[in-house]
Amino acid sequence: MPKNPEAQGPMPDLSERADGPALIALWGADEAGSELRLGTREYDWHSHLRGQVFCVESGLVHVRTAHGSWLLPPHRAGWFPPGEAHKVSISGAMSGWSVLIAPRASRELPERPCVIGISELMRALVRRAVTWAAQDRLDTEQARMTAVLLDEMRRAPHEPLHLPMPTDRRLLRIATAICEQPESTRTLDEWAHWAGLSPRTLSRLFLTETAVSFGQWRQQARLVHALERLARGEAVADIADALGYATPSNFIAMFKRSFGDSPARYFAQRGELR
Repeated sequence: MPKNPEAQGPMPDLSERADGPALIALWGADEAGSELRLGTREYDWHSHLRGQVFCVESGLVHVRTAHGSWLLPPHRAGWFPPGEAHKVSISGAMSGWSVLIAPRASRELPERPCVIGISELMRALVRRAVTWAAQDRLDTEQARMTAVLLDEMRRAPHEPLHLPMPTDRRLLRIATAICEQPESTRTLDEWAHWAGLSPRTLSRLFLTETAVSFGQWRQQARLVHALERLARGEAVADIADALGYATPSNFIAMFKRSFGDSPARYFAQRGELR
């Protein structure tokens, strides 16, 4: 995501800097003077010369790319390679951080966007790196810590918070409609008829283009919607009802199967980066 325009003034955009340190860490908050303006807002399609690892300590970030959508709940970070066009929606994020990685240092990181888990060591190293963000050159100790931080990011576990988007225009029409109406009760047969496909073709193409079944994809799309509403502080019961679950406990069970935790535990704070 871009830096806060209100904070830039005459200063250059560090995300477009080809020279300087391999890694530049920035702190973000929902304040007018913050390097990274958070809160609840949207940033339209853009890209950066540097790769970016972005994490929030509260709220939720939804990033869209040509490869699909990625969700960033608290303490999960998104990796976006240099030059990767993306669109960002932020919901209720009060604090977080971004690490801008020079193209030469990005080569050992994944070629495509992904969501990674955050270790305590990674958070501690970012916390330290924020303090030298304005430096043009790093000393020997800072360079060693930068190398360890890059290793931590390279080795971090990937998390299943990706919603792949099909490319077939008929499937994309269906996928877009489901994202806009996640509560829809249309069956696979009804969606196929709506888009001018046979049910068998819809099933086959969806699996081929997204690597998951239509049913699995629709459930993931509903999880995307649920996570965004949870980040805005909406009640679990209201979300479960809106998505057509018979009871809140059914929704919670589905959520735990997908993410390993209840909604409350998933969004639990683990302390803020200072």
